[in-house]
Amino acid sequence: MTDNKTFLGTEPVGALLAKLALPTVAAQIINMLYNIVDRIYIGHIPEEGALALTGVGVCMPIIMIVSAFACLVGYGGSPRASIFMGKNDFPTAEKILGNCLSLLILLSLGLTAVLLVWNRPILLAFGASENTIDYAVSYMNIYACGTIFVQITLGMNAFITAQGFAKTGMLSVLIGAISNIILDPILIFGFGMGVPGAAWATIISQAISCIWVLAFLLGKKSFLKIRRDKLRLEAAIILPCVALGLATFIMQASESVLSVCFNSSLLKYGGDIAVGAMTILTSVMQFAMLPLQGLGQGAQPIISYNYGAGNVERVKKSFFLLFKCSMIYAVALWLCVELAPGAFARIFTSDPALVEFSRTALRIYMAGLFLFGIQMACQMTFNSLGNAKAAITVAVVRKFVLLIPLIYLMPVIFSSSPEAQTISIYTAEPVADFIAVTFTAILFYFQFKKMLAGMKKPQSKR
Repeated sequence: MTDNKTFLGTEPVGALLAKLALPTVAAQIINMLYNIVDRIYIGHIPEEGALALTGVGVCMPIIMIVSAFACLVGYGGSPRASIFMGKNDFPTAEKILGNCLSLLILLSLGLTAVLLVWNRPILLAFGASENTIDYAVSYMNIYACGTIFVQITLGMNAFITAQGFAKTGMLSVLIGAISNIILDPILIFGFGMGVPGAAWATIISQAISCIWVLAFLLGKKSFLKIRRDKLRLEAAIILPCVALGLATFIMQASESVLSVCFNSSLLKYGGDIAVGAMTILTSVMQFAMLPLQGLGQGAQPIISYNYGAGNVERVKKSFFLLFKCSMIYAVALWLCVELAPGAFARIFTSDPALVEFSRTALRIYMAGLFLFGIQMACQMTFNSLGNAKAAITVAVVRKFVLLIPLIYLMPVIFSSSPEAQTISIYTAEPVADFIAVTFTAILFYFQFKKMLAGMKKPQSKR
């Protein structure tokens, strides 16, 4: 990576997006493996794989909440740091970095305490049954101990990518993912630890990634460095970061709320097999969400830096290129899922009944996937521009205004049989997606135009 601190405002946008987005997309794909490799191995444990997969699947809403808090801080602070870099105000950018690290540590301590004390009642509320609760508790008790590593790795890695060090950010994830992939079979099967082995593999891998991230931000290559005098929390610094990160937090945390809503409804109408299928569906959805987030993260430093520098044309070029790439990926993955849903299901389970059930559920649940390119490009751009209100609005509308009510309304409308009610719950996702994307596109058109018109002209001093 160049030592030129202004390269985000000078290099050609297409080449720059490729340079930054390819590593961030790769990092998200690796992160996807990180998140699902436990489920792949657990789902293939002899005799008990299907129940164990369902039990660990119930843990996913809690893991999403832990990740959401890291995103609240990291994805709220990093765009603001990039904007101040664009203004050539590096001391403020470093204050943002230090304050965000302190907040991540405090949050991790609180989350660890909550997860260790109340994990069993929380897991039961989140959809665990008598058949699956023991698997869920054994995984979560161990995972909770590694919360601080998860918080620092995810939250601080955003600041590495925000400076333009996309390859380094990718390596942060790659190191942990490779460690996890190696440790999983050794601990699950080699040592016969089963589900607890998967949890230990995860937290050890996150600890390794955490050390890597902190070493980089304390080292010489980083433009922004962790400094002791910047760690003291200041309301004027941290509150705007939290406000901006709320959109990503809501988007991530609402996935947890949605999982609870889906799991409780599916358990009522379809039983454990329907909840097990939902674990597969949410895992496949990560094939869409994480690479699209990677594209957005690759574009974020370019958009944020040039917005801070007042360069309208580069902001517009960056967005439209992000939009095109996001649409191409979303449509391509949608076609793959609709044409071969069984192939995706068999990645996670060898149980014939669960594979067959998941085939139909996948086609329905992912029917609106081709629209995600629009949703993610607009939402990530709102975040990159520091438009917290718009970013929060589109996140809230899709999840809370539309999807959650539909999860409970659809089985009432289609009540001819328990089978029809179960399928109708999966249908809530594409119905909500269509309405939400229409709303997001309209809001983005007017907000983006307004923000570009209000930008200051580029500064001559660079």
